[in-house]
Amino acid sequence: MPHQPASAALSRFRVIDLTQVRAGPTACRQLADWGADVVQVQMPEHMRGDDTLGGQEGSDYQYTHRNKRSITLNLKEPEGIALLKQLIAKADVVVENFRPDVKFRLGIDYESLRKDNPGLVYASISGFGQTGPLAGRPGFDQIAQGMGGLMSVTGMAEQGPMRVGIPIADLCAGIFAAQGILVALLEREKSGQGQWLHTSLLESMVYMMDFQTSRWLIDEEVATQAGNFHPTSIPTGVYKARDGYMNIAVFGSKIWERFCDILESPQWVTDPRYHDKPSRSVNRDALNAEINERLSHRDRAYWIERLNDGGVACGLINSMDEVFNEPQIQHLKMVKDVVSVHQGPQRLVGQPVQLERTPSSIARAAPRRGEHSVEILGELGLDDQTLAALKSKGVF
Repeated sequence: MPHQPASAALSRFRVIDLTQVRAGPTACRQLADWGADVVQVQMPEHMRGDDTLGGQEGSDYQYTHRNKRSITLNLKEPEGIALLKQLIAKADVVVENFRPDVKFRLGIDYESLRKDNPGLVYASISGFGQTGPLAGRPGFDQIAQGMGGLMSVTGMAEQGPMRVGIPIADLCAGIFAAQGILVALLEREKSGQGQWLHTSLLESMVYMMDFQTSRWLIDEEVATQAGNFHPTSIPTGVYKARDGYMNIAVFGSKIWERFCDILESPQWVTDPRYHDKPSRSVNRDALNAEINERLSHRDRAYWIERLNDGGVACGLINSMDEVFNEPQIQHLKMVKDVVSVHQGPQRLVGQPVQLERTPSSIARAAPRRGEHSVEILGELGLDDQTLAALKSKGVF
């Protein structure tokens, strides 16, 4: 079946996806969800390595590779490389996350490919960058979380460094790569030229440290672990009501005063231990204990209603099943339905950005390895006899 664009927004672009695992496939999923014709290139079944997310039938893989078509090509064979180059010659974008030297060895680096396709946008994602002393190292999300500083500010100090519960370095590198691709495509409209762009798990992780980076670079203050409590805005964190935990965020002096009134503790406003931000920082533990004592007399629903009505941000701490029972999340229609020809009906989270005129959808479920090989190679003009010969040689 030909390309089924998930949106009209990027439907004119073709993307060749040479990636595996998570960061690269995430970048390509972003483009596919907005309508790009993403052709996922994988090694043939008999040559595949451990390049899938929980296996191709697994939920992780189904989520990451929706809206794509799949072709297999044996890149260890000259014919496989030749066919890949034919595909790339007619494409707008290539995304790869090989180790930095592999693309040069295969002859599919940007400089080699731009000779036949000067408008090509070529995106590389790596663990540590394309050059430098660590460029050749294998990249892994948790390694980047540690080296980029995230684990040093996550968790409770007495428990040691803590990883975040999602592969945030992988995901951010993929999303930043997709953003870079869109920027390059926009620039191409003016110059007519493509370009090479690259990012890495380490760069994305350092960037995502955000205000923690400026605390060091400008203030020379090394951030430490603050557990469930905001490092600079107090009180902001996890508190316990009568029936369980909730998040409360108090930003600014006016909100602080409203918070004290709602908790029926107006004396906190003038208490020298709590009356300003520096005092509350020094006496954080004592203040938190008093807040928890006040909250313990009523259930979360009561406090959430009262606090939000008073302009104090707060909310439940949901497990994943509770997330999708949230009325607001249901209202936002974040869950999309799609039917897999292999697995039947599926429910997947869609894009978090809503374009009113050209919305994103899930037009097709994740393909099986090589499901569209004959279809895509046929689009290059290869006839049945040629395809049969290539198949018998193990080229796809």
